Amino acid sequence: MSKKYENLAKEIVEFVGGKDNVSNAVHCQTRLRFTLRDDTKAQRQALKNTDGVLDIVEKGGQFQVVIGMHVAEVYEEVEKIVGIPSADSSGGESGKKTNPLNLFVEFITSIFQPILPVIAGSGMIKAVLAILSVTKLVAADSQTYVIINMMADAMFYFLPFLLASTTARRLKANPAIAMGLAGVLLHPTLIALVTAGEPVHIFGAPMTLVNYGTSMFPIVLIVLCQSYIEKFMNKVTPNSIKLIIVPMVTILITGFLGLTVLGPVGSFIGQIFLTFFNFISQYGPWVLPFILATFWPIFVMFGIHPTIATISPIQFASVGYETNIGPGAMVSNISQGTAALVAGFRMNKGKDRQLALSTGFTALMGITEPVIYGVNLPKKYPLIGGMIGSAAGGLYAGLNHVARYGVGHSGIPAIPLYLGEDIRNLYNILIAIVITMIVSAAATFILSTRFEKKGTKVEENELVVEEKEVVLEDTFVGSPLNGEILPLSAVKDEAFSSEALGKGFAIQPSNGRVVAPFDGEIVTIFPSKHAIGLVSNAGAEVLIHVGLDTVQLNGEHFEAYVQTGDKVKKGQLLVDFELDKLEEKGFVTQVPIVVTNTHQYASVEVIKQGKVTENVDVLRVQV
Repeated sequence: MSKKYENLAKEIVEFVGGKDNVSNAVHCQTRLRFTLRDDTKAQRQALKNTDGVLDIVEKGGQFQVVIGMHVAEVYEEVEKIVGIPSADSSGGESGKKTNPLNLFVEFITSIFQPILPVIAGSGMIKAVLAILSVTKLVAADSQTYVIINMMADAMFYFLPFLLASTTARRLKANPAIAMGLAGVLLHPTLIALVTAGEPVHIFGAPMTLVNYGTSMFPIVLIVLCQSYIEKFMNKVTPNSIKLIIVPMVTILITGFLGLTVLGPVGSFIGQIFLTFFNFISQYGPWVLPFILATFWPIFVMFGIHPTIATISPIQFASVGYETNIGPGAMVSNISQGTAALVAGFRMNKGKDRQLALSTGFTALMGITEPVIYGVNLPKKYPLIGGMIGSAAGGLYAGLNHVARYGVGHSGIPAIPLYLGEDIRNLYNILIAIVITMIVSAAATFILSTRFEKKGTKVEENELVVEEKEVVLEDTFVGSPLNGEILPLSAVKDEAFSSEALGKGFAIQPSNGRVVAPFDGEIVTIFPSKHAIGLVSNAGAEVLIHVGLDTVQLNGEHFEAYVQTGDKVKKGQLLVDFELDKLEEKGFVTQVPIVVTNTHQYASVEVIKQGKVTENVDVLRVQV
C-alpha cells in the first residue's frame, strides 16, 4: 500500500545519515521524528530539496522531517529500511549529550504520542454517543448507551496500563512487568481498601489510600523506578535463575515503593494540575485558549505542539473534559485554512492558487502543516491574518468556557467532540468557529491588498490578464550598525546561515545602535524589539535580527524608536540595545541582515568586507 513512497523513504534515510545513524524514529500526524546518533551527518539542504519533503525542524532533541498527510505511508517504508530500533533513556546510543529540557520534552512526547490515537478514538465514541442521545436514537438510560459509554470510558480509566507500556518501552524496561504494576494500582482489592477508608500498612509502613483510575503520573514514576531496579537485578542475578528472580524482586520492591511513596507522590502531582486547571477555569478561563489559538501555528512550525498537547490528556484525567488545547487548536486550524483559501482566491498563478485551495481545505479538516509550510509561511500575510482570526475565536471560546469531551483532530470533523450535557457548549464552539472564519477572512483580504500586487482584468470575448507588478529597482543596502561584517554562513543559526530566509550579510556589532539601511518603510517590528522588517522605496524587503534567541528577553535591554508603518530615512535610528547586557547573559550578538525577497532579484552581492560603520553600503541588490 505504501510502496509508492519507497524511493522517498530511501532518500530520507540516506539524507539523515543512513540507517546506522538512526537511533529511533516515530511519526506524528504530519512529520517523521528521528533521534539521530550524530546530527552532523544529516544533509539538511538535500532533505529540504527532496520532492515530498515540506521542511525540516530540529527541536526537542529530535530531527523532524515534515511530510504531510501521507506521513504514515512514508514511515511504513522508513521502518522497513532502518528497523526502528529503540532509543534508550539517555537520548541515544552514541553518548551524545542532550540538555535536560530537550530530554524531558522527548520523554514526555515519546510516552504520550503512542496512546493519543486510543484516546482520540474513545473521544470520538463519546461524540457519536452524544449525537445518538441528542437525536433520541439511543436513550441515555438504555443498556446500549451504558455499554458503549463503558467502552469509551475504559480507555481513560485504564490509562495506567497504556502509559505503563509506552513508558516501559521508552525506558527499555519490561512492558509486561510494567503493566503488571499498573494492575496493582487498579486491583479490586486496593479499590475496596480505598473505599473502606481504614488505615493500611505494609511491613509497618503506612500506605496512602488513593484511587488510581484515570491517573497518569503515578504509573510513570513507578515504571521509572522499575527500570532501575530491573536493570540492577539483571546485572547481579545469575542467568540460570533470572527468569524467576528478576521479575519477583522487581515487582515486590517496585510495588512496595509504588504503593507507599511513588503512587501518592504521583497522585499529588496530579492534584497540583487539577488545582491549576480549576484556578484557570475560575479566574482566567480565556488565557490559555487565547494564547494557544493565537500562537499554535508557531508551535507547529517549531514542532513542539505534540508536547504541548500532552496538557489535553492530563486535563481529561483531572477533570473529565478539556478546555485549552481542543478549542485553541480548533480555531487556529480553521483560521489558517480560511486564510489560505482567501489568499488562494487573491492569487493569479494557477499552481499557487491550486496549492492554497487544496491545503486550505485540508487545514479545515485539522491538518495544517502542509498549508503553513506550503502557503501561509512563504506568503506571510495569510499566516498573520489567520493568527488574528484565531486570536478572536480563541478569546470567545475561552470566555465562554468551551470544553471538548474527547480527543481527535482539531478541525471541522471534531465538532461533535463538543457535544456534552449542556448543548450551549456546542453552540459556543460553532460561534467561535464563525468568528474565527470571518475575522481571518477579513484580515487576510485586507493584508492581501498590500502583499498581492497583481490584479486581473477580463475583457469581453477574450481573457486578457493584466498583471500589475511591483517595479523593483537596483538598490544598495547600507550597514545598520557599526561593527565587523560576517558572511551569513558564519551565523550560528541555520535559518540564517543556510540562506533559507534570504541572502545578505551579518554584523558583529561594536555598539548598540541600529539605523535604517535605506529610505523606506517599517513593515514590522516585533514586540520584543529584537527584529525589524523594512521595505525600501525600490522594493527590497530586509529583515534585521539583533542577536540570536534574543526573543527570550521579551524586549528587556531593547528600546524602539519606530513602529510599523513609519516612513524612515537612511541612517535614522530604529532601535538601540544594551550590547554588554546581552553578552553578560550569554546571548550570541551577531546581527543577520537578509533580503527576504531574494528570489525576486537576479543577484544579491556583498560589496564590503571587514570593519564597517553605519550607512556605508554593504549589499548591492540587482534586478
